[in-house]
Amino acid sequence: MYSVYVLYSQRIDRYYIGYTNDLERRLYEHNRLKRKFTDRGIPWELKYTEVYSIKSEAHAREQFLKGQKSRAFIEELIRGSERCL
Repeated sequence: MYSVYVLYSQRIDRYYIGYTNDLERRLYEHNRLKRKFTDRGIPWELKYTEVYSIKSEAHAREQFLKGQKSRAFIEELIRGSERCL
């Protein structure tokens, strides 16, 4: 299974979108120092996920979300998922 995810950093007030086949490991990697962009945002919080069985579908969805380049779009996506809980 593959997960498309949205992380949020309150520290830098930014969202990060990615996909992975191991969400727990990936979240851990984002929250450890490694001299990369995401270091500035530690701690990152998981705000949204979608699950796909096919890698290419997860990658396509990640690219679509990144292509929106819209904070409002991402925040509405997150709010929509919270209403479903």
